Amino acid sequence: MARAVWNNTVIAESNETVVVEGNHYFPMESVNAEFLEASSKTTVCSWKGTANYFTLLVDGQKNPDAAWYYREPKEAAQELTNHVAFWRGVSVES
Repeated sequence: MARAVWNNTVIAESNETVVVEGNHYFPMESVNAEFLEASSKTTVCSWKGTANYFTLLVDGQKNPDAAWYYREPKEAAQELTNHVAFWRGVSVES
């Protein structure tokens, strides 16, 4: 079971993560949406596509752009559809 934890709070938990480039991508339905706030940040990966971001909000604390996902991943990264990954101090335990 993989878990994403930030600020002593489980943000996501799943047995069904997809690991790409060392990052666990959690199925969207395994993420506690109450902790996510849409961000305007985007970045582009040449083979995965455009990444969109979420800011984490837990107990009044913000972690800007700490989660990302590919709304419309390129063909080579279709397995990342409806999956979210974490960074910026989020601990991913597997």
